[in-house]
Amino acid sequence: MELISRRAQIRLVIAGYAGVALLGAGLIFMRYLQYKLHPDDANTYSVMWGFGDWMLGVFIGGLFLVPTFFLLLMIAKSEAASVLYSKIALAFSLTAPLSVGLLFIPAVAQGWVVGGPCMYRLLDSPVVLLGLGMSRLMARFPRAKRLTSYALLVEFGTLVLIVASMSGSMWLHRG
Repeated sequence: MELISRRAQIRLVIAGYAGVALLGAGLIFMRYLQYKLHPDDANTYSVMWGFGDWMLGVFIGGLFLVPTFFLLLMIAKSEAASVLYSKIALAFSLTAPLSVGLLFIPAVAQGWVVGGPCMYRLLDSPVVLLGLGMSRLMARFPRAKRLTSYALLVEFGTLVLIVASMSGSMWLHRG
């Protein structure tokens, strides 16, 4: 017997995502205010501020895993819902290689409108891998498992190619 109706579960998951999005927006706004209030510190210690930005992105991305966990619990009994979720996860994982490709375009890489989200998408790749791994472990149906495995492969493959290209260029330019 379910304690909470299916409709109430869906509302709670949506509220969870909305809450995380609002909290994330608030945290990003607070970080923006830090930049505005302390511009000299942001310029002097730019690497440390950049690391703080990355940590904030990872934190917000990690927060999105909480409602995702409850979503996975909710859809675990429905093959149609699991397959739909897996298709969405695969489509989202394809944004990693797309982001890499877009960052090779100098005008995109230097701009904040497209280049910024592309960079943050790649920097949050470890969190996405964790979420996809959780999705794969909780998938019950063969087609959902296969699609989630493809999503994991795309995400992990993109991350491996980025690391390999960075280390390969370091070996080539060593001198």
